[in-house]
Parts: sequence; C-alpha cells; structure tokens
Amino acid sequence: MTNDFDFEQVIADLADRGFAVVPDVLRRDQLEELAREAREGWEGGEFHQAGVGRSAEARPEIRGDHVAWLDPAALTKPQQAYWDLVDSLRQACNRDLFLGLADFEAHFAVYPPGSFYRRHLDRFEAEGRRTLSCLLYLNFDWLPTEGGALRLYLRDEEGQERPLDVLPEAGTFVVFRSDTLEHEVLEAHRERLSLTGWLRRSA
Repeated sequence: MTNDFDFEQVIADLADRGFAVVPDVLRRDQLEELAREAREGWEGGEFHQAGVGRSAEARPEIRGDHVAWLDPAALTKPQQAYWDLVDSLRQACNRDLFLGLADFEAHFAVYPPGSFYRRHLDRFEAEGRRTLSCLLYLNFDWLPTEGGALRLYLRDEEGQERPLDVLPEAGTFVVFRSDTLEHEVLEAHRERLSLTGWLRRSA
C-alpha cells in the first residue's frame, strides 16, 4: 500500500457521495504481480463464467466476465497487501460510519474483448450482507478508446442522473455503496482485469 491512502477522505466521500475513487493504492510491482496471477489463472482454466443473481445463472447478454475467487486462507503476498488495505478500510468504516462490516470476499475478474456488464446493483434482494463494493484495477496504460469503463449512475442535488465513468487503470481503487449505487461495465475492447470484492455485514 502506498503511504498516502487517505482513509479520512474516503470515509467523507462515502458519507457525502456514496463512493470514492483513489489512484495508486498499491506499488507497481504488487499490481504487476496481481495482473500476472490473474492472467496465469485465466490461461490455466481456473476461471468460470460469472452468473447473475442468487442462482448464478450464466446470462452473457447481461454480463460477460469470468471470475476466480480468492481463498482468504491462501493469499499470495500481493493479495495479502490488498486484503490488509481493505481490512483497514473496514475498520475505519465501522469506527466512523457504524456500518458493522464483518468480512470481505473477493475474486479476480477477466472481461475478454467484447464483454460488458449491464446496469445493476450489487446487493441481492433476498440477502443484504453486501454493503460496500470494492474494485482494484490491474490494467496498465489503459486508453479511453479501449472502453471498459466503470459507469456509476450518480444523481445531482436536483435528482438528475449524472453518470461518472472511471477508467480501469492499474492501481485505481473504487469503493461504493452496494445497495444504492447502480453501475455498469461498458464494453471492453481489450482484456480487462480487476480484483472485485465486497465488504459485508455479519449474517
């Protein structure tokens, strides 16, 4: 983790806007190693087609990413560095926002060229544990013409929708409310890698 991660600013952004975007949250060598792990797992057949809803039914017309879940008991060094960052954020959110966050789950996600994820919320209707969505991007030198942006559907003070696009550039960390902030992944024109996870309340 870099030394300038401003937990107070992230907490303020979550309280005021429901989301925060932070660049350069890990060192370049850690990001490179995470990207390598994702690619090796993808090429080695460790990923599966992501599904939709609690049934996890594959719906490629809605989402086209493939995922591989991390095992908290067998994290690599760069995975542990990221896990520690998120756990520090969990503690800060519990202290300042009283969210009652208990644990974290995460997976690598690969969006092959041409894939996307249509507009949605991250919280299941029948299961409300997911509270904060956390994304870490692993793509170096990403260009706007390559698509793949995370689009957050924000609203201004008058209630007008004001979408915000975040490019999936390596080291960018995005955290937002899982239950209220609709979002989508725009079609990617090159392979797009991320670590996607959720801070969850206790059952």
